[in-house]
Amino acid sequence: MDDAYSAPKCVEATRRLVEQEEVLALYGSLGTAPQTSVHKYLNSKGVPQLLLNTGASKWNNPKEFKWTMAGLPLYPTEARILARHVVAVKPNAKIGILYQNDDFGRDFLGPFKKVLADAGGTAQVIMEQTYDLTDPTVDSQLINLSKSGADVFYNITTGKATSQSIRKVAELGWKPLQLLSAGSTGRSILNAAGLENATGIVAIRYNKEVGLPKWEKDPDVMAFEELRKKYMPTIDPDNTIAFAGYGQAVTMGEILRRCGDDLTRANVLKQASNLKGFHSPYFLDGVTYDYTPEDYTPMKTLFISTFSGKDWDISDKPMSE
Repeated sequence: MDDAYSAPKCVEATRRLVEQEEVLALYGSLGTAPQTSVHKYLNSKGVPQLLLNTGASKWNNPKEFKWTMAGLPLYPTEARILARHVVAVKPNAKIGILYQNDDFGRDFLGPFKKVLADAGGTAQVIMEQTYDLTDPTVDSQLINLSKSGADVFYNITTGKATSQSIRKVAELGWKPLQLLSAGSTGRSILNAAGLENATGIVAIRYNKEVGLPKWEKDPDVMAFEELRKKYMPTIDPDNTIAFAGYGQAVTMGEILRRCGDDLTRANVLKQASNLKGFHSPYFLDGVTYDYTPEDYTPMKTLFISTFSGKDWDISDKPMSE
């Protein structure tokens, strides 16, 4: 279920499933909006809603919504790690930020600024600009940021606004250290911006990719390729979404394995919320799940990566929030 699948339809479909009383758990569902539309209902019914493909901070709330757990790095985790990177490489940075004027943008903004403040405040945000999803362009915001004196640009945007902003930075001749939210690093977005304009952008990374030479001998990638050829021959070998789904399926399989013969909703939640230390085949070496019953942060250790113009160069060592 993705964001294009309307919230009312998501609610209707979920109710039909749960009312059949045959659903043990749901996992891998996509999108903050549709999952928000059903998470109160699922929690009221005691149905595990696991490994959600969204990183909104709201999913880390085991006291009020213990049946709901995200499966992606939370946006605040990503923001804190990027802030730590800035403090390490540019301790006196002057930072300009463009952020989406909604909960998505604020999930990144607050934690990022908190790390800077805790580090002593020598790296500072000197200008913030916002945009709305309905804005036709973000040109005026980028012009303001480029004139601010900022030497770091934190780009908390999505979709069209991301492509526009990357392209506009290049057109302006502005050369800051650019930070980009991981959800906006897709090839289609960067292609629209111009790969040459995206060179040098920094983002977090936590997963391997299929279809690239550097991963073709990786045991986990090879295992997926064997499965793909046998059971999904119509799926392209470089389908990264299919590989992500494989990683989540393996993780869900591990949760069920740990349940043993006690296949109850309560035990599924217990095993999922004690998954700390489990390494998905989709993850880079050094990244594991970090769930505990008191903290539903999916992972707290990620890698910094830099776009070369063709691919993402991943740092040698991971960084924790």
